[in-house]
Amino acid sequence: MDDKKKILRDADPKLMKTVIGKILAQHLVKGVLKPGNEIEISIDQTLTQDATGTVAYLEAEVLGISRAKTELSVSYIDHNTLKMDHKNADDHVYLQSAAAKYGLILSKAGNGICHQVHLECYARPGKTLLGSDSHTPTAGGIGCLGIGAGGLDVALAIGGEPFSLKTPKIIGVKLTGRLKPMVAAKDVILAVLQILGVKGGVGKALEYFGPGVKTLTVPERATITNMGAETGATTSVFPSDEVTLDFLRCVDREEQWVRLEADDDTEYDEVIEINLSRLVPLIAKPHSPGDVAPVSDVAGTKVDQVCIGSCTNSSFKDLMTAAYMLKGKRVKPDVSLTISPGSMSVYYDLAEHGYLADLIAAGARILECTCGPCIGQGQAPRSGAVSVRTFNRNFRGRSGTADALVYLSSVETAVSCALTGVITDPRYMGELREIPLPQKLRLQTALVIEPPDQEEAKEVELIRGPNIKPIELRGELPEKVKGSVLIKLEDNISTDIIMPAGIYLALRSNVPEYAKHVFEPADPEFYKRAKARNGGFVIAGDNYGQGSSREHAALCPSYLGVKAVIAKSFARIHLANLINFGIIPLTFKNEEDYDRVDPGDELQLDSAALDSNDLMIINLTKGIEIPVQHNMTPSEIMRIKAGGSLAYISKNNTAKQG
Repeated sequence: MDDKKKILRDADPKLMKTVIGKILAQHLVKGVLKPGNEIEISIDQTLTQDATGTVAYLEAEVLGISRAKTELSVSYIDHNTLKMDHKNADDHVYLQSAAAKYGLILSKAGNGICHQVHLECYARPGKTLLGSDSHTPTAGGIGCLGIGAGGLDVALAIGGEPFSLKTPKIIGVKLTGRLKPMVAAKDVILAVLQILGVKGGVGKALEYFGPGVKTLTVPERATITNMGAETGATTSVFPSDEVTLDFLRCVDREEQWVRLEADDDTEYDEVIEINLSRLVPLIAKPHSPGDVAPVSDVAGTKVDQVCIGSCTNSSFKDLMTAAYMLKGKRVKPDVSLTISPGSMSVYYDLAEHGYLADLIAAGARILECTCGPCIGQGQAPRSGAVSVRTFNRNFRGRSGTADALVYLSSVETAVSCALTGVITDPRYMGELREIPLPQKLRLQTALVIEPPDQEEAKEVELIRGPNIKPIELRGELPEKVKGSVLIKLEDNISTDIIMPAGIYLALRSNVPEYAKHVFEPADPEFYKRAKARNGGFVIAGDNYGQGSSREHAALCPSYLGVKAVIAKSFARIHLANLINFGIIPLTFKNEEDYDRVDPGDELQLDSAALDSNDLMIINLTKGIEIPVQHNMTPSEIMRIKAGGSLAYISKNNTAKQG
């Protein structure tokens, strides 16, 4: 029996019948495929984007990576493209030089949003994709296992290292029926969020099956898998079937198709059933993707702004839908409508077929093919405005306006709002006639740079502007971890609260400067306090670190000396990022103990106690002991004690070379 058969023989037989289980089994390197077990899988493809990529490649330098060992790796510039000063431009030049040096494809600014471009050009059924962006599961729409992670994990994957994760439980989402006119794929994932909420998918993965699957195109499936990240799920996947083949044929990649479906007798750990025929238009209310209600519940609310695009709803089908609804009509004069094409290929085809003219004539403003307003890069609403967006997140302040009320909807609902000036159920706009999808989407490559060969790459020098600072490694964990409680936070604290994006994106490659804004939306004095006290502890509620994969939400607090976060529970990617940068992630053993810790309390932890999953935090101020726990593996504990994964690996690499 070979090694692969040995490690698969004890796998959960139920899991092995699912699409996700089959892909995991094909890529399994270490561990037993049973829910909750830690495993390691090989990674076929990686992606980074500019807001995470610069630091990821700085980490690759520390790790001593010389050349990508994946089948394919792509560096995308799609988040921060405005170039308000030299900082953005310097990052882009660095990324271009890093792509050439490491053997990566570069997608330049303006070529499109990483997930949309990757779906069109690179994602393949049955492959694994690790991306330094939480919406990497978008690729699941084509039957690819996409997982979001921190930049360090992606850098390691580029260097050929397997990716470590806990085997998720599989939630089977059974789709029956067919969507009615003016009801969209966005309404499907909003229905899932209505059931699971923003943390119901933690430790789990979503797999779609049932007769309704065949009625959804790959772009529609990708909308659903994209926003599955908002449930906290590790990934979301559709099968690879004839619909997948049609899409690959449309983008001239049909030779990459493989059939990949769950077995007929598959039993999932949980099952959610959604009858597409009974769905109604849904909307996520401020300020959470999980606060979902029928559009009719909030109909009549005055709307100031509508934004269509993002990696969730910027496909050719999405924007054709907008063009068909807007043709011959005009946006309400007191509403601003913006449209962001997902890729240059989508933009080109809109122009070639005349749909772009219909959008412009209706009063839509056409933005660059980037993330743009979704991550607070422009189009901030006015004070107190209502903004309806086809995006995936509506956390408070993410739009750039602290008191804006942001709703999340389908394209159909968004266009209806733009035309009427109030939140409107799109079914009252008349039935949208069948939209003819193109036989071919002509992929545009003018802004894509292929890497030089390996010999030429050796001569490439990395170009660093003055805003690009090297990564500082953290020291080893002391025997006694002591410090004061720097801040106490409620439930569902997002990475946007920990590390705001928007106007600060240009600081992503300069940790000392970016760290000045840690927790700024929650407490503008946090930086000064953390510096004055030489770091300390953070106390938080449930689902701490939800949202994006930005490792800066761990890297910058680590730079300020944050020693541990004690929370009721953690979001998956942020938990891994904390370990990567040496911050101890602990959870209260008894949730009521959250109330026994206050800002300013002095806490102490014996680092040797980390070898046990159950340990005590001493509250020196109150003279009490508080039981806490963690779920770190022995390997992760070693990394924490070394000052984080980057410090641990760097130290070991130095020892080997010595």
